[in-house]
Amino acid sequence: MNQIDPIDPVSNSNAPKQFTIFTSPHSQQTNGINWIMGQVIIALIPGIIAMLYLFGWGVLINIVIATIGAVAAESLALYLRNKPIAATLKDLSAVVTAILLALALPSTLPWWLTLLGIAFAIIVAKHLYGGLGYNPFNPAMVGYAFLLISYPRAMTIWLPPYMLSPHPLDLLETLRLIFLEELPTGLSIDAISAATPLEMMRTGLSMNIMISEIRCNPVWGDFGGRGWEWLGNWYAIGGIWLIYRKVINWQIPFAVLGSITLISGFLYMLDSQCHPFPAFHLFSGGTMLGAFFIATDPVTAATTPKGQLIYGAAIGLLVFTIRTWGGYPDAVAFAVLLINMAVPMIDQYTQPRVFGSQI
Repeated sequence: MNQIDPIDPVSNSNAPKQFTIFTSPHSQQTNGINWIMGQVIIALIPGIIAMLYLFGWGVLINIVIATIGAVAAESLALYLRNKPIAATLKDLSAVVTAILLALALPSTLPWWLTLLGIAFAIIVAKHLYGGLGYNPFNPAMVGYAFLLISYPRAMTIWLPPYMLSPHPLDLLETLRLIFLEELPTGLSIDAISAATPLEMMRTGLSMNIMISEIRCNPVWGDFGGRGWEWLGNWYAIGGIWLIYRKVINWQIPFAVLGSITLISGFLYMLDSQCHPFPAFHLFSGGTMLGAFFIATDPVTAATTPKGQLIYGAAIGLLVFTIRTWGGYPDAVAFAVLLINMAVPMIDQYTQPRVFGSQI
């Protein structure tokens, strides 16, 4: 079984994080980034299929637009930096960034916003810092945060899951809405869109409506929004596959999900009418995608075992805090980016002591 060991350049802040794949018992293979990224893409497939079923053709269209934009932006950046284009594109890192960003976007987002977001992610968040291995922030989440702050209205228009939609959009209607911004005849955007479970819960609680009343809405499932629960399940299955394949370590997703569960469970026990059951936070919004696929980015995450636990727990704590008392219903992107800034310090103070060292 392959094990990936990120080499953390704590002693040299100008050096990129590199990756070595160790194969039992003694041989080693370097430059296995394309294998890592390929495994991530495979692990995302169940979630992509589930999201395509729930939210329609726009999910696939967003992935295609973002991937084309990512490859184009990466090629342009490499050309301007006089770096080899073909060899770098083969590492699939730009494609993974594109897919992660596309999955975080509303399925009917105008095409030009998807391109703008992925261009910002690749050029600003990745290549202006020196390219893969040098970037301190997760590029996909930088692109998402840029779009959310700059275009909040467009970024909060979500279609309801297929089983709840009064008018599911077919492929042609989806294409016209994304590329021409034309709605089906006789329909308004409010008629085909709906609040996400996190937004619905946040709005209801801000109006002093009890959770038991909020959950009387037929859009709710066992503990979260209908459809959204299953989406979280499929992302979790993909994440478990990554742990099984030794692509990611268990510490970060365990710490993210564990910290969210602990704090939400504690507040739920104090007042179950003002704080949702912990499973609501785990299976709503981007929690599972964030825990297994975004927080675990080997370039921007902590690298030591103890540091990964601290890093993941801090992300989970911030996700819950921003969702509950902050200005955004979902907070995975902001939590990851904020804790990305603390990674050098986390790694520095969690380095294993060398045997015999007095430090």
